[in-house]
Amino acid sequence: MRKLVLPAIVAIGLGSAAPAMAYDTGDQISMQAALDVATDIGVMTVSHTQFLGDEWQIQGRDRAGRWMEVYVDANTGEVRNVNRGW
Repeated sequence: MRKLVLPAIVAIGLGSAAPAMAYDTGDQISMQAALDVATDIGVMTVSHTQFLGDEWQIQGRDRAGRWMEVYVDANTGEVRNVNRGW
């Protein structure tokens, strides 16, 4: 009986695990391309990058050390919005 308990627990655990899903961005720009756009407008040090479905959100600091947040359109690579300083 003990020989069957551990494999059953492992099987249940594996069956309940959520499968890993790859997100296909299709024709959208890469994170590196979005970082290049943010760098071009002044972000010198990146502290956070997040993909929000149709845009990249990039947070960091400019040359003077002030906080910046840049939103880059994931389809066109255009800057949607820039927030500076707090």
